Amino acid sequence: MNFEYSENQNMIAQTVKDFAEKNIRPYVLDWDETQHFPMETMHKLGELGLMGILIPEEYGGAGLTYNEYIIALIELAKVDSALTLSVAAHNSLCTNHIYKYGNEEQRKKWVPKLATGEWIGAWGLTEPNTGSDAGRMKCVAHQDGNDWVINGTKNFITHGRSGHVAVVIARTGELLDSHGMTAFVVERGTPGFSGGKKENKLGMRCSETAEMIFDNCRIPKENVLGEVGDGFVQSMKILDGGRISIASLAIGIAVGSYEAAVKYAKEREQFGKPISEFQAIGFKLADMAVQIEASKLLTFQAADLLMRGEKMAKESAFAKYYASEACCRIANDAVQILGGYGYIKDFPVEKFYRDAKLCTIGEGTSEIQKLVISREILKGNI
Repeated sequence: MNFEYSENQNMIAQTVKDFAEKNIRPYVLDWDETQHFPMETMHKLGELGLMGILIPEEYGGAGLTYNEYIIALIELAKVDSALTLSVAAHNSLCTNHIYKYGNEEQRKKWVPKLATGEWIGAWGLTEPNTGSDAGRMKCVAHQDGNDWVINGTKNFITHGRSGHVAVVIARTGELLDSHGMTAFVVERGTPGFSGGKKENKLGMRCSETAEMIFDNCRIPKENVLGEVGDGFVQSMKILDGGRISIASLAIGIAVGSYEAAVKYAKEREQFGKPISEFQAIGFKLADMAVQIEASKLLTFQAADLLMRGEKMAKESAFAKYYASEACCRIANDAVQILGGYGYIKDFPVEKFYRDAKLCTIGEGTSEIQKLVISREILKGNI
C-alpha cells in the first residue's frame, strides 16, 4: 500500500486548507459561542465540491474516492471540527443513503441538489428512547393507499431543523424485527414535518442538532428508498461508511490539537528553556504523534476495503473506536501542555477538547464499536 498522498490529493488538501483559513477560521469562535449554523458557508463548500465528494459527476458530485474524502475532512476539522461534523453527516448519511439505495428517478430528483450544496441533508435514525437500541424505535409509518403516513419523533439529528430534505427510518413492521423498518425521503415543507428543539451542546456547537417531528406526515410511495422493510439493514451499512467519517473527523481534531501543542511547546519557556525540551512534554507529544498515525492507518485501511467492495464492519469499527478515543486523549494532553492557556477560548485546544467527546458517541458509541468488533472476532473474522 502506498501511504503517500498523490499530487491530486495534495492539491485537494491544500485547496481545502486555503478555503478553511479564509472562510471558516475567522468565524469559528463566534459560531461556537452563538451556536450559529453557517448555512451560507455550507453552500460555499458545495461550490468547492465538498458536499458531494463521493457522488459521481453525472449527479453533480466531485466523483472522488474515500481517500480524498478522508483527506478533506481532516483538513476541515483542523480548523473547525463542528462544521466538519455537518459536512460529514450530509455526505455519508443523507446524500450517500439516497445515492446508494435510491432508484434512478430518486437519484436524479434529490442527489444533484445535495451534492452541489444547494440543499442540506439530514438523516434520522435516533429517537428519544432508542439510540443504540434502534430496533425498538417508536416512530412509525403506515401505508394509506398510494401514500405513507409517518408519526413520531427523531432526536439528536444533525440539521434536524435546517435540512432541506431528510432520510427517515421508521418502523413499518413488528417491534424488534430487523426487517420491520423502512427508509423514506421527506422534504422540508411537507405538511406534518417540522423541526423541534435545538440542543444546547457541550461541543460541536455550530453544527445544528435538533429534533424532527412527524405528525401525520403524508408522503407518496415514490419516496420509499429500496424495498419496504429494508431500512434498518440499509442503515447499518450506511453507518459502516459513517464510521470512516467520524474517524476522519477525530483525526482532524487530533492533528489540530497536536499542531497547536507543538507550536506552543516550542515557544513557551519555563526555567530558562522551551518546555518542548522537558522530557515530560516531549513524551506527551510522541504519544500524540503515534496515536495520530495509528488512527490514519486504521481509517485508510477501512476505506480501502469499502472501495474494493469487501466486508469492513470490523475494520470501520476499529477506525472509529480507536481514532475517537485517541482524539479525546490527544485533546486532553494538548490542554495540559498549554496549561492555563489551554483552558482559554482564545486558544484552539479548548474547543477541540469539547468537540472531541462527540466522536466517542455519535454514529455508534465506543461501547457499540467494541460490540461490533467482538462479534466479528467470535464469528471467526479475526
